[in-house]
Amino acid sequence: MEPSSVVDEPKPQTGGRAPQSQSPPQPPPDSEARYQRRGEFLSNPRTKWGLILAGLVIVVAVFFLWRYLSSYESTDDAQIDGHVNAVSARVSGHVIKLNVEDNQYVEKGTVLVEIDPADYEVAVEKARAEYADAQAQASAAGINVPITDVSTSSQVSGAQGGVSGAQAGIEAARQQFDAAKAQIAQADANNTKAQNDLLRYKQLIDKQEISEMQYDQAVDSAHAAAAALQAARSNADSYAAQIKQAQSKLEQANADLRTAGNRTHTMRVIQARAESAQAIADQKKAELNQAELNLQYTKVIAPVSGAVSNRTVEVGQNVQPGQVMMMIIPLDEANIWVTANFKETQLSKMKPGQAAEISVDATGKTYKGHVDSVAGASGERFSLLPPENATGNYVKVVQRIPMKIVFDAGEIKGHELRPGMSVVPKVWIK
Repeated sequence: MEPSSVVDEPKPQTGGRAPQSQSPPQPPPDSEARYQRRGEFLSNPRTKWGLILAGLVIVVAVFFLWRYLSSYESTDDAQIDGHVNAVSARVSGHVIKLNVEDNQYVEKGTVLVEIDPADYEVAVEKARAEYADAQAQASAAGINVPITDVSTSSQVSGAQGGVSGAQAGIEAARQQFDAAKAQIAQADANNTKAQNDLLRYKQLIDKQEISEMQYDQAVDSAHAAAAALQAARSNADSYAAQIKQAQSKLEQANADLRTAGNRTHTMRVIQARAESAQAIADQKKAELNQAELNLQYTKVIAPVSGAVSNRTVEVGQNVQPGQVMMMIIPLDEANIWVTANFKETQLSKMKPGQAAEISVDATGKTYKGHVDSVAGASGERFSLLPPENATGNYVKVVQRIPMKIVFDAGEIKGHELRPGMSVVPKVWIK
């Protein structure tokens, strides 16, 4: 502190005299000089303009600071995200070889695990033999189709010829039978005339009006006419029998034609058998393909390029289909992105396509990217027990909406980023 002078208090005078008046205290010399300098500083025009200029600078700085702070939205509730590809066994068996270790980077198609293939090689040979047998049977059944077609066609043609022949035989027999009946009529007339002549000759011979020779001729003529009549009747009976025989042949030919008429059904049966044999061959082919696939599955390959993580399989272990053996994490920029959980109050001016800067805590670097998309619901909706605001006491809580931010091409050098790393993204909204 600056030194200050002390004024001695006046001593009271004796004799009843009143005390003399005192003069006011004077400011110290240094304080007075300071007040004078301050007055001169404030009264100086340069000071006023300087203060005005400083105020303008502060206002402009505050304006640009406010504009900068309002030009982006940021959150520290964000992390690197990516795909996690589970590698599982597709067939069962014992692991005989393990080709990768934890955290090893592998390319797509690399053989990761080998399962004992002996059982599957036997299954392939068995399936191949069964397929060859089924294929041979299908080939034989297919050959029967044209053979049966030709055979049934010949049977139809033969049956039709038999029907025509039988009908012609019936017609010829009927004509001959008609001719035989005409002959019977003629023979009967001749026989009647001969018998009548014999009776007349009998009367004449009794009266001795004709000779014995004439009578014998009449007797012979009567016998001959009777024999001719008998022969004509026998001939007619023969032709009648031929008609019945021809009718029997016609019935047999019609039966054969009806049997041959089932050619369509027969062909359908043969074709169905051929198709069935071919279907069995196709089934055996599918079983062979499956056996070959199972043999290929004994070598578990990497579905994508990435880093091996969380390996749980060991040599000698018996694995089952669907058993997860390890994880592969793709680390290229196409499979790495940022999941930022912004407050819902920050989303009013945010939209896909806006530029973003991503500060990664692990590397200390800042990467460029852009907003890809916004999730369809808040994070709470994906939780195990989502909130039920319609029950109990309701307290409004600002929700967070996941947003996907992708890196721009060429921003990530190498495999320096890992899913789960903490980041601070800035999304430029202006």
